[in-house]
Amino acid sequence: MEKGFVHVYTGNGKGKTTSALGLALRAVGAGKKVYLGQFMKSGKYHEIKAIGQHLPMITVEQYGNGCLICDRTPQADDYAAAGTGLTKAKAALLKGGYDIVILDEINVAAHLGLIREQDTLGLIDAKPPSVELILTGRYATLAIINKADLVTEMTEVKHYYAVGVLARDGIER
Repeated sequence: MEKGFVHVYTGNGKGKTTSALGLALRAVGAGKKVYLGQFMKSGKYHEIKAIGQHLPMITVEQYGNGCLICDRTPQADDYAAAGTGLTKAKAALLKGGYDIVILDEINVAAHLGLIREQDTLGLIDAKPPSVELILTGRYATLAIINKADLVTEMTEVKHYYAVGVLARDGIER
């Protein structure tokens, strides 16, 4: 690509990671190389299993210790994982040879204080001109939104979670 842009997928509605994964699938179909770094996540979610089994042109790294946003407050190992993730994300962005770099849940990591907003802004500033950078997660700050080229806010209008339906395999995880 001659010019890569910065996307932000944010908001309280469902679909931020799913949108980023859809973009990754489209990119792979066009012969592009994709890096997916997931902050605060670990484990084999079904999309990670599918990527591992069928899409070797997508590199996945997870920087987390379980589902931090689900049920607990950050611990020292969460801060360490996010710091490692930030280092790996920067390496992927600057010298990884990737056309697309997706940093999933980076906005939430900054919101929780696992990384600084300035770290995310620094990644945007350091982005090579030809790389497309996608930042996902609720709580994107105004500074990040202002630096982005494309911002989509997912708005929850109605969700079955409100009536007790938990995350389902193959749909939400």
